[in-house]
Amino acid sequence: MAEKTIYDLSRPGRTGVSLPACDVPEQPVDQLLPDWALRRRQPELPELAEIDVIRHFVQLSTLNYHVDKGLYPLGSCTMKHNPKINEAVARWPGFGLLHPHAPEQAVQGALGLMHQLAGDLEQISGMTRVSLQPAAGAQGELAGMLMVRAYHQQQGNPRGKVIIPDNAHGTNPASLAIAGFEPVVLKSGEDGLLDLERLGKLVDEDVAAMMVTNPSTLGMFEKDLPKAARMLHEAGALLYMDGANLNALLGRARPGDLGVDVMHFNLHKTFSTPHGGGGPGAGPVGVGEKLEPFLPAPTVERGEDGSYFLDYKRPDAIGRLHGFLGNFGVLVRAWLYIRMHGAEGLKRVSELAVLNANYIRHRLSGVYELPYDGDCLHECVFSGDRQKALGVRTLDIAKRLLDYGFHAPTIYFPLIVHEALMIEPTETESLQALDEFCEAMIAIAAEAEQDPQKVTSAPLTTPVGRMNEGKAARELNVCCRVALAGD
Repeated sequence: MAEKTIYDLSRPGRTGVSLPACDVPEQPVDQLLPDWALRRRQPELPELAEIDVIRHFVQLSTLNYHVDKGLYPLGSCTMKHNPKINEAVARWPGFGLLHPHAPEQAVQGALGLMHQLAGDLEQISGMTRVSLQPAAGAQGELAGMLMVRAYHQQQGNPRGKVIIPDNAHGTNPASLAIAGFEPVVLKSGEDGLLDLERLGKLVDEDVAAMMVTNPSTLGMFEKDLPKAARMLHEAGALLYMDGANLNALLGRARPGDLGVDVMHFNLHKTFSTPHGGGGPGAGPVGVGEKLEPFLPAPTVERGEDGSYFLDYKRPDAIGRLHGFLGNFGVLVRAWLYIRMHGAEGLKRVSELAVLNANYIRHRLSGVYELPYDGDCLHECVFSGDRQKALGVRTLDIAKRLLDYGFHAPTIYFPLIVHEALMIEPTETESLQALDEFCEAMIAIAAEAEQDPQKVTSAPLTTPVGRMNEGKAARELNVCCRVALAGD
């Protein structure tokens, strides 16, 4: 049954406000406003008491699934718990009330925080310099590829192709295309990892870079990445690493040490700042020595007197990517998360993330097909082919999970896995939460065998049932439309 709108709840005569009597002398309306601005009928607004309005929106809020409500297993999204102290600190007046046009002398604390955060990310990643300017992961990817293009142009060979492994993150092809490159797909080996023999056949003088995701979207560590980096460098090409899955590497491996020339960070994933619903995000970009001159301007620097300033004097910079200096509130949250954990704490984060993913992989293996052998890192990928043979698609499994109180994992990605289910539990979930999720997945698999119609009809307990998704995509309607009298 569809949720009632606020208009359905309206009752004549109810009001949530009590205004004092008007003490302004009355004048004919037509003397105050021009004729074209006069309203010819009363606006048809809902008539509700304050308690009606509050209850309506609170009830709606409980229907939304979010990371504070339960396990959010979206693979490659790293939907971990957001510590509430981060929210409090980001709202401190010294951070939350800063004006973006304030002079540098008045925002030394903010600039100092940004300088520290960039330094922390440099240590974590092994990169030479980091810019905090990109406002999202995809914009960080674009920044990286624009710097790759600028580097090759300066070398006198613009180069036109970028290699993309078929297990890479889904936004990479779009980012390189916007930067003016042509994608060249690298097929993975039988083990799901980089195939160096195939890579060697693709690398030539027109290849500008390879964009690799590590760990890959299969949740597997690219053990041959240093060898791939050497192959690229010998041909004059660069190596870009998508940092979406950095949660698995914290304190364990540094991309810069693996030969990576440029990468982006998803602060809203790895460093636990809120995301979803379109934002806010932060996608800082880190570079090695070759690309440092091309970082977006301005950069935050520290002078000899200890004060912080913005350096616009960067002649080779790719330009400015953001109206100001990024989503500052997200930067504050990420800075605090890193400072609270410290080096050992961040290493523990990655250890628990890997442990949790392997626990799910172990519990569900045999129930759902595993397309590749071996342990995973931060996420595990299953195939729903066994269930599809019974008439139950991965999409049906995802929708049935709603009836068990869970958000669905990522489905149908990576594309190289049929009926893919990509599950990332993160480090913040307890053993109890993991078991509850696994038991739901096992129960759905049993239903697929015994009562498949129950799964293919799901969800059965949500306010809105199974929709015609094709029709919904073609006839998108996200507005509440109310017919007004006289329309």
